[in-house]
Amino acid sequence: MKFLAPCLVALFLTISFISVSSSSSYGISAPITEGLSASFYHSSCPKVTTIIRHHLKKIFEDDIGQAAGLLRLHFHDCFVQGCDASVLLDGSHSGPSEKDAPPNLSLRAEAFKIIDSLREHVHKECGRVVSCADIVALAARDSVFLSGGPDYEIPLGRKDGLNFATRNATLANLPPPTSNASALLTSLATKNFDATDVVALSGGHTIGISHCTSFTPRLYPTQDPTMEETFANDLKQTCPESNSTSTTVLDIRTPNLFDNKYYVNLVNRQGLFTSDQDLYTDSRTSDIVTSFASDEKLFFEKFVLAMQKMGQLSVLTGGQGEIRANCSVRNSDNKSYVSSVVEDDDESKAEL
Repeated sequence: MKFLAPCLVALFLTISFISVSSSSSYGISAPITEGLSASFYHSSCPKVTTIIRHHLKKIFEDDIGQAAGLLRLHFHDCFVQGCDASVLLDGSHSGPSEKDAPPNLSLRAEAFKIIDSLREHVHKECGRVVSCADIVALAARDSVFLSGGPDYEIPLGRKDGLNFATRNATLANLPPPTSNASALLTSLATKNFDATDVVALSGGHTIGISHCTSFTPRLYPTQDPTMEETFANDLKQTCPESNSTSTTVLDIRTPNLFDNKYYVNLVNRQGLFTSDQDLYTDSRTSDIVTSFASDEKLFFEKFVLAMQKMGQLSVLTGGQGEIRANCSVRNSDNKSYVSSVVEDDDESKAEL
Protein backbone atom coordinates (compact mmCIF):
# COMPACT_ATOMS: atom_id res chain seq x y z
CA MET A 1 0.00 0.00 0.00
CA LYS A 2 2.94 2.31 0.48
CA PHE A 3 3.62 2.75 -3.23
CA LEU A 4 1.48 2.19 -6.31
CA ALA A 5 3.09 0.44 -9.27
CA PRO A 6 3.79 2.82 -12.19
CA CYS A 7 1.49 0.88 -14.52
CA LEU A 8 -1.31 1.10 -11.96
CA VAL A 9 -0.84 4.85 -11.61
CA ALA A 10 -1.02 5.20 -15.39
CA LEU A 11 -4.23 3.17 -15.42
CA PHE A 12 -5.82 5.39 -12.78
CA LEU A 13 -4.84 8.53 -14.70
CA THR A 14 -6.33 7.12 -17.90
CA ILE A 15 -9.55 6.16 -16.15
CA SER A 16 -9.91 9.54 -14.50
CA PHE A 17 -9.51 11.59 -17.65
CA ILE A 18 -11.77 9.28 -19.66
CA SER A 19 -14.38 9.67 -16.93
CA VAL A 20 -14.37 13.44 -17.39
CA SER A 21 -16.22 13.19 -20.68
CA SER A 22 -18.98 11.08 -19.18
CA SER A 23 -19.52 12.94 -15.91
CA SER A 24 -22.88 14.59 -15.38
CA SER A 25 -23.28 18.35 -15.18
CA TYR A 26 -25.25 19.91 -12.34
CA GLY A 27 -26.70 23.39 -12.01
CA ILE A 28 -26.86 25.35 -8.76
CA SER A 29 -29.29 23.62 -6.41
CA ALA A 30 -28.42 25.37 -3.15
CA PRO A 31 -29.86 28.81 -2.34
CA ILE A 32 -27.57 31.56 -3.66
CA THR A 33 -26.20 34.13 -1.24
CA GLU A 34 -26.99 37.73 -2.12
CA GLY A 35 -24.05 39.22 -4.01
CA LEU A 36 -23.06 35.96 -5.68
CA SER A 37 -24.18 34.66 -9.06
CA ALA A 38 -23.20 32.10 -11.67
CA SER A 39 -22.72 34.92 -14.19
CA PHE A 40 -20.70 37.23 -11.94
CA TYR A 41 -17.69 37.46 -14.28
CA HIS A 42 -19.49 37.23 -17.61
CA SER A 43 -18.57 40.79 -18.56
CA SER A 44 -15.40 41.43 -16.51
CA CYS A 45 -13.61 38.07 -16.99
CA PRO A 46 -15.66 35.80 -19.25
CA LYS A 47 -12.83 33.28 -19.70
CA VAL A 48 -12.05 32.76 -16.01
CA THR A 49 -13.49 29.24 -15.78
CA THR A 50 -11.85 28.22 -19.05
CA ILE A 51 -8.45 29.55 -17.96
CA ILE A 52 -8.54 27.72 -14.64
CA ARG A 53 -9.74 24.42 -16.05
CA HIS A 54 -7.22 24.53 -18.90
CA HIS A 55 -4.24 25.05 -16.60
CA LEU A 56 -5.42 22.53 -14.02
CA LYS A 57 -5.88 19.88 -16.69
CA LYS A 58 -2.22 20.29 -17.67
CA ILE A 59 -1.12 20.08 -14.04
CA PHE A 60 -3.18 16.96 -13.35
CA GLU A 61 -1.89 15.22 -16.45
CA ASP A 62 1.50 15.31 -14.73
CA ASP A 63 0.26 14.74 -11.16
CA ILE A 64 -3.39 13.89 -10.52
CA GLY A 65 -2.60 13.83 -6.80
CA GLN A 66 -2.70 17.62 -6.73
CA ALA A 67 -6.48 17.50 -7.22
CA ALA A 68 -6.99 16.23 -3.67
CA GLY A 69 -4.75 18.97 -2.29
CA LEU A 70 -6.79 21.72 -3.95
CA LEU A 71 -10.09 20.21 -2.83
CA ARG A 72 -8.86 20.01 0.76
CA LEU A 73 -7.64 23.62 0.61
CA HIS A 74 -11.19 24.76 -0.20
CA PHE A 75 -12.59 22.75 2.73
CA HIS A 76 -10.09 24.19 5.18
CA ASP A 77 -10.72 27.71 3.95
CA CYS A 78 -14.52 27.61 4.12
CA PHE A 79 -15.02 25.78 7.41
CA VAL A 80 -12.99 28.16 9.56
CA GLN A 81 -14.32 31.67 8.97
CA GLY A 82 -16.00 31.33 5.62
CA CYS A 83 -14.79 31.08 2.02
CA ASP A 84 -12.59 34.18 2.06
CA ALA A 85 -9.16 32.78 1.10
CA SER A 86 -7.92 33.57 4.61
CA VAL A 87 -6.11 30.21 4.67
CA LEU A 88 -3.81 31.54 1.94
CA LEU A 89 -2.51 34.48 3.98
CA ASP A 90 1.05 34.37 5.28
CA GLY A 91 1.83 35.31 8.86
CA SER A 92 3.45 38.58 9.84
CA HIS A 93 5.32 40.21 12.72
CA SER A 94 1.99 40.41 14.56
CA GLY A 95 1.57 36.66 14.73
CA PRO A 96 1.29 33.31 12.93
CA SER A 97 -1.23 32.88 10.14
CA GLU A 98 -4.19 30.55 9.80
CA LYS A 99 -2.08 28.24 7.64
CA ASP A 100 0.30 27.81 10.59
CA ALA A 101 -2.41 26.26 12.79
CA PRO A 102 -1.93 22.48 13.34
CA PRO A 103 -4.82 21.30 11.11
CA ASN A 104 -3.37 23.24 8.18
CA LEU A 105 0.26 22.20 8.51
CA SER A 106 -0.43 19.14 6.36
CA LEU A 107 -2.00 21.11 3.52
CA ARG A 108 0.05 20.56 0.38
CA ALA A 109 2.56 23.30 -0.26
CA GLU A 110 2.05 22.75 -3.97
CA ALA A 111 -1.66 23.58 -3.62
CA PHE A 112 -0.79 27.10 -2.49
CA LYS A 113 1.63 27.47 -5.42
CA ILE A 114 -1.02 26.28 -7.89
CA ILE A 115 -3.55 28.81 -6.61
CA ASP A 116 -1.01 31.61 -7.00
CA SER A 117 -0.18 30.41 -10.51
CA LEU A 118 -3.87 30.37 -11.45
CA ARG A 119 -4.24 33.86 -10.02
CA GLU A 120 -1.38 35.08 -12.23
CA HIS A 121 -2.97 33.59 -15.36
CA VAL A 122 -6.40 35.01 -14.56
CA HIS A 123 -5.18 38.48 -13.61
CA LYS A 124 -2.98 38.61 -16.71
CA GLU A 125 -6.04 37.95 -18.85
CA CYS A 126 -8.60 40.12 -17.03
CA GLY A 127 -6.86 42.43 -14.62
CA ARG A 128 -7.41 42.31 -10.87
CA VAL A 129 -11.09 41.44 -10.94
CA VAL A 130 -11.25 37.80 -9.77
CA SER A 131 -10.75 37.11 -6.07
CA CYS A 132 -8.44 34.45 -4.68
CA ALA A 133 -11.46 33.04 -2.84
CA ASP A 134 -13.26 32.44 -6.14
CA ILE A 135 -10.13 30.91 -7.66
CA VAL A 136 -9.90 28.47 -4.73
CA ALA A 137 -13.57 27.54 -5.16
CA LEU A 138 -13.22 27.03 -8.92
CA ALA A 139 -10.01 25.02 -8.49
CA ALA A 140 -11.79 22.70 -6.03
CA ARG A 141 -14.73 22.26 -8.40
CA ASP A 142 -12.41 21.44 -11.30
CA SER A 143 -10.34 19.09 -9.13
CA VAL A 144 -13.48 17.02 -8.57
CA PHE A 145 -14.42 17.06 -12.24
CA LEU A 146 -10.98 16.42 -13.71
CA SER A 147 -10.47 13.43 -11.41
CA GLY A 148 -13.65 11.80 -12.69
CA GLY A 149 -16.35 13.36 -10.52
CA PRO A 150 -19.38 15.48 -11.38
CA ASP A 151 -19.17 18.81 -13.15
CA TYR A 152 -21.27 21.49 -11.50
CA GLU A 153 -21.89 25.21 -11.38
CA ILE A 154 -20.95 27.36 -8.43
CA PRO A 155 -21.98 30.95 -7.67
CA LEU A 156 -19.12 33.46 -7.85
CA GLY A 157 -18.41 36.92 -6.50
CA ARG A 158 -16.62 36.17 -3.23
CA LYS A 159 -14.23 38.78 -1.88
CA ASP A 160 -10.97 38.02 -0.09
CA GLY A 161 -10.88 38.46 3.67
CA LEU A 162 -8.72 41.05 5.39
CA ASN A 163 -7.84 38.87 8.37
CA PHE A 164 -7.08 35.24 9.11
CA ALA A 165 -8.56 33.14 11.88
CA THR A 166 -6.77 32.47 15.14
CA ARG A 167 -5.17 29.14 15.97
CA ASN A 168 -7.99 28.31 18.39
CA ALA A 169 -10.69 29.20 15.87
CA THR A 170 -9.02 26.98 13.28
CA LEU A 171 -8.81 24.08 15.71
CA ALA A 172 -12.42 24.55 16.76
CA ASN A 173 -13.78 24.52 13.22
CA LEU A 174 -11.78 21.69 11.63
CA PRO A 175 -12.75 18.37 13.26
CA PRO A 176 -9.70 16.07 13.46
CA PRO A 177 -9.63 12.63 11.80
CA THR A 178 -10.00 11.10 15.27
CA SER A 179 -13.52 12.57 15.56
CA ASN A 180 -16.47 10.20 15.74
CA ALA A 181 -19.72 10.69 13.85
CA SER A 182 -21.34 12.52 16.76
CA ALA A 183 -18.57 15.10 16.82
CA LEU A 184 -18.81 15.61 13.05
CA LEU A 185 -22.60 15.95 13.09
CA THR A 186 -22.48 18.40 15.99
CA SER A 187 -19.73 20.51 14.46
CA LEU A 188 -21.27 20.76 11.02
CA ALA A 189 -24.79 21.30 12.35
CA THR A 190 -23.59 24.71 13.54
CA LYS A 191 -23.01 25.50 9.86
CA ASN A 192 -26.47 24.22 8.84
CA PHE A 193 -25.31 20.90 7.39
CA ASP A 194 -27.51 17.88 7.99
CA ALA A 195 -26.43 14.23 8.22
CA THR A 196 -26.64 13.72 4.44
CA ASP A 197 -24.42 16.76 3.88
CA VAL A 198 -21.87 15.46 6.38
CA VAL A 199 -21.67 12.03 4.76
CA ALA A 200 -21.54 13.54 1.26
CA LEU A 201 -18.76 16.00 2.11
CA SER A 202 -16.78 13.19 3.73
CA GLY A 203 -16.79 11.60 0.28
CA GLY A 204 -14.04 14.03 -0.64
CA HIS A 205 -11.79 11.36 0.90
CA THR A 206 -12.29 9.27 -2.22
CA ILE A 207 -9.08 10.93 -3.47
CA GLY A 208 -5.91 11.92 -1.66
CA ILE A 209 -3.39 10.63 0.85
CA SER A 210 -2.87 10.72 4.61
CA HIS A 211 0.08 10.72 6.96
CA CYS A 212 0.30 7.76 9.32
CA THR A 213 -0.10 9.89 12.42
CA SER A 214 -3.67 10.73 11.38
CA PHE A 215 -4.85 7.14 11.74
CA THR A 216 -2.28 5.18 13.79
CA PRO A 217 -4.31 5.75 16.99
CA ARG A 218 -6.61 3.12 15.43
CA LEU A 219 -3.69 0.69 15.20
CA TYR A 220 -1.62 1.29 18.35
CA PRO A 221 -1.50 0.34 21.15
CA THR A 222 -4.81 -1.48 20.55
CA GLN A 223 -6.33 -2.09 17.14
CA ASP A 224 -9.74 -0.57 16.49
CA PRO A 225 -12.20 -3.50 16.33
CA THR A 226 -14.17 -1.79 13.56
CA MET A 227 -11.16 -2.08 11.22
CA GLU A 228 -11.07 -5.05 8.84
CA GLU A 229 -8.13 -7.32 9.72
CA THR A 230 -6.32 -7.51 6.37
CA PHE A 231 -6.70 -3.77 5.90
CA ALA A 232 -5.27 -3.15 9.35
CA ASN A 233 -2.31 -5.46 8.73
CA ASP A 234 -1.51 -3.68 5.47
CA LEU A 235 -1.57 -0.35 7.27
CA LYS A 236 0.80 -1.71 9.92
CA GLN A 237 3.24 -2.58 7.14
CA THR A 238 3.10 1.02 5.93
CA CYS A 239 3.12 2.49 9.43
CA PRO A 240 5.06 0.10 11.70
CA GLU A 241 5.03 2.62 14.56
CA SER A 242 2.53 5.16 15.83
CA ASN A 243 4.80 8.05 14.84
CA SER A 244 5.73 6.72 11.39
CA THR A 245 6.26 9.43 8.80
CA SER A 246 4.98 7.47 5.78
CA THR A 247 1.77 8.16 3.87
CA THR A 248 -0.95 6.01 2.35
CA VAL A 249 -3.97 6.52 0.12
CA LEU A 250 -7.38 7.39 1.56
CA ASP A 251 -9.25 5.09 -0.83
CA ILE A 252 -7.62 1.69 -1.37
CA ARG A 253 -9.82 0.82 -4.37
CA THR A 254 -9.54 3.82 -6.70
CA PRO A 255 -7.20 6.33 -4.99
CA ASN A 256 -6.97 8.79 -7.89
CA LEU A 257 -10.54 8.53 -9.15
CA PHE A 258 -13.39 10.60 -7.73
CA ASP A 259 -16.14 8.00 -7.34
CA ASN A 260 -18.24 6.30 -4.67
CA LYS A 261 -15.71 3.63 -3.71
CA TYR A 262 -14.93 5.51 -0.48
CA TYR A 263 -18.34 4.36 0.75
CA VAL A 264 -17.72 0.81 -0.44
CA ASN A 265 -14.60 0.91 1.72
CA LEU A 266 -16.65 1.96 4.75
CA VAL A 267 -19.16 -0.86 4.23
CA ASN A 268 -16.19 -3.26 4.15
CA ARG A 269 -14.70 -1.70 7.32
CA GLN A 270 -11.81 -0.24 5.34
CA GLY A 271 -12.22 3.42 6.19
CA LEU A 272 -8.91 5.04 7.10
CA PHE A 273 -9.92 7.56 9.76
CA THR A 274 -12.20 7.21 12.76
CA SER A 275 -14.16 10.10 11.23
CA ASP A 276 -14.64 7.96 8.12
CA GLN A 277 -15.46 4.54 9.53
CA ASP A 278 -17.74 5.79 12.28
CA LEU A 279 -20.11 7.13 9.63
CA TYR A 280 -20.97 3.51 8.89
CA THR A 281 -21.04 2.51 12.56
CA ASP A 282 -23.38 5.30 13.68
CA SER A 283 -27.09 4.57 13.13
CA ARG A 284 -27.77 8.18 12.10
CA THR A 285 -25.46 7.96 9.09
CA SER A 286 -25.04 4.26 8.26
CA ASP A 287 -28.01 4.09 5.87
CA ILE A 288 -26.71 7.14 4.00
CA VAL A 289 -23.31 5.48 3.59
CA THR A 290 -24.97 2.34 2.27
CA SER A 291 -27.08 4.28 -0.22
CA PHE A 292 -24.04 6.14 -1.56
CA ALA A 293 -22.06 2.89 -1.81
CA SER A 294 -24.74 1.39 -4.04
CA ASP A 295 -25.68 4.49 -6.04
CA GLU A 296 -22.86 6.72 -7.32
CA LYS A 297 -25.29 9.09 -9.05
CA LEU A 298 -27.03 9.74 -5.74
CA PHE A 299 -23.68 10.45 -4.09
CA PHE A 300 -22.74 12.89 -6.84
CA GLU A 301 -26.05 14.74 -6.50
CA LYS A 302 -25.75 15.09 -2.73
CA PHE A 303 -22.05 15.96 -2.91
CA VAL A 304 -22.71 18.77 -5.38
CA LEU A 305 -25.47 20.22 -3.20
CA ALA A 306 -23.29 20.05 -0.09
CA MET A 307 -20.33 21.65 -1.91
CA GLN A 308 -22.51 24.48 -3.20
CA LYS A 309 -23.70 25.09 0.35
CA MET A 310 -20.19 24.88 1.80
CA GLY A 311 -18.81 27.22 -0.87
CA GLN A 312 -21.11 29.98 0.36
CA LEU A 313 -20.29 29.82 4.07
CA SER A 314 -19.91 33.35 5.49
CA VAL A 315 -18.78 34.77 2.14
CA LEU A 316 -17.78 38.41 1.74
CA THR A 317 -19.43 40.22 -1.16
CA GLY A 318 -19.84 43.69 -2.66
CA GLY A 319 -17.90 46.28 -0.66
CA GLN A 320 -16.74 43.74 1.89
CA GLY A 321 -13.19 42.41 1.76
CA GLU A 322 -10.96 42.99 -1.25
CA ILE A 323 -9.51 41.36 -4.34
CA ARG A 324 -5.92 40.57 -3.49
CA ALA A 325 -3.14 41.31 -5.94
CA ASN A 326 -1.20 38.51 -4.21
CA CYS A 327 -3.19 35.69 -2.66
CA SER A 328 -0.85 35.31 0.32
CA VAL A 329 -0.73 39.00 1.27
CA ARG A 330 -3.37 41.59 2.03
CA ASN A 331 -3.20 44.52 -0.37
CA SER A 332 -2.43 46.91 2.48
CA ASP A 333 0.62 44.80 3.39
CA ASN A 334 1.87 44.33 -0.16
CA LYS A 335 4.51 46.99 -0.79
CA SER A 336 4.68 46.10 -4.47
CA TYR A 337 0.93 46.49 -4.84
CA VAL A 338 -0.09 49.41 -7.04
CA SER A 339 -3.74 50.33 -7.47
CA SER A 340 -4.31 51.70 -10.95
CA VAL A 341 -7.35 53.47 -12.30
CA VAL A 342 -7.84 50.67 -14.82
CA GLU A 343 -7.79 48.01 -12.11
CA ASP A 344 -10.20 49.98 -9.96
CA ASP A 345 -12.57 50.38 -12.88
CA ASP A 346 -12.39 46.66 -13.66
CA GLU A 347 -12.98 45.73 -10.05
CA SER A 348 -16.05 47.94 -9.79
CA LYS A 349 -17.49 46.24 -12.89
CA ALA A 350 -17.01 42.85 -11.26
CA GLU A 351 -19.07 43.95 -8.29
CA LEU A 352 -22.11 44.74 -10.40
